Amino acid sequence: MKFPTSGSRSPEARLELTILPGLFSVVRLGPRAKVPGGLTGFHSVTRTRRELSIVCRTDEATRAGRREDGFRCLEVAGPLPFEATGILTALATPLSRARIPILAISTFDTDYLLVREERLASAVRALERAGHAVRVE
Repeated sequence: MKFPTSGSRSPEARLELTILPGLFSVVRLGPRAKVPGGLTGFHSVTRTRRELSIVCRTDEATRAGRREDGFRCLEVAGPLPFEATGILTALATPLSRARIPILAISTFDTDYLLVREERLASAVRALERAGHAVRVE
């Protein structure tokens, strides 16, 4: 896998992505809310001074707070080097051109993209046209 460097003029990364099984939700709770227990598999918890946001499998999402359901999750094969630049650009640009909104989450090792389930097939086509490989887990 070739990664762009800080001196690159355009993203050169040809990335491999895996569609994780199941549906995902994004939940917004108050800033002092407790993190619900029982989260397994892929999930992300982010606390700011204004909110507690949780991305998790829909069957594990709390009914409290505001909630958006119906997302699919694509995992970028990693680990990605910290020196790599343009990774999210290489993914977001073709999706933006296809008018597909994303929610991007970065971890120590890699990146994840959430797209609405009804836009998944279009997202896969856009990513593959851009030279990326997408497979189903």
